[in-house]
Amino acid sequence: MSNLSDIGVIKSVLQRHGFTFSKALGQNFIVNPSVCPRIAEEGGAREGVGVLEVGAGIGVLTAELAKRADKVVCVELDTRLLPVLDETLADYNNIKIINGDILKVDLHEILREEFGDMPVIVCANLPYYITSPVIMRLLESRLNIESVTVMVQKEAAVRLCAAVGSRDSGAVTVAVNFYSEAQKLFDVSRGSFMPAPNVDSAVIRLDIRKEVPVEVTDEKFFFTMVRSAFSQRRKTASNGISSGLGMPKQKVIEAIENAGLSATVRAESLTMEELGILCEELYRLK
Repeated sequence: MSNLSDIGVIKSVLQRHGFTFSKALGQNFIVNPSVCPRIAEEGGAREGVGVLEVGAGIGVLTAELAKRADKVVCVELDTRLLPVLDETLADYNNIKIINGDILKVDLHEILREEFGDMPVIVCANLPYYITSPVIMRLLESRLNIESVTVMVQKEAAVRLCAAVGSRDSGAVTVAVNFYSEAQKLFDVSRGSFMPAPNVDSAVIRLDIRKEVPVEVTDEKFFFTMVRSAFSQRRKTASNGISSGLGMPKQKVIEAIENAGLSATVRAESLTMEELGILCEELYRLK
């Protein structure tokens, strides 16, 4: 079906299927005709590549991905959209829709069964309320994928793509940077969606690292430490770490100083390398 970015066509299709937007699912469909082709192109959809899409909406991005890639597999949670997608994507024979929750499905099994040895990228227009959980699920699962290209809230894009150790960095910045190299591709105005959200968006791409930037003895402990350090942003890192790890503050300060850092250092000023060194010192003293 053509003109999937035409508001009149979208309204007609949705009305025909009795579909109404769900606020609970954070549904905002892209209606700006220039956005989806750009996501597909800059996200790396191309011949010889498979695409795992998270959420299809009415299939605007799905169609653009299918025009470029060998195969597109989309995990769509909303069962009400399945008959809509049967109609809007009827012209494509390289698309498969899986009805499921991206946070619960077996991603390794999907990639193995649907793509085999084919290089795979991930693309998604994510609902704002599950941005971080979905991104972290994709990264922490250590999937055999090249990259993750997602539309997120503009404010979230700043944090996700910030340099570790900069003012905009947070625990999620460190986590994303641990698994990938993040970059913002382009901004998308709120008027590009139906219904229009109250904020602007941005498209970012996370290129999966072949090797992690710091080696730590216990990755789970590392991320617990990072979350703890950033849990009290207005206080020194020692406060959050002491509370989060259940360690005496003096012992935490000892570890911080052993790492060559000031006892009053704040989490957002710590580089990835410094966080790695601090993690090892804390692990040794715990």
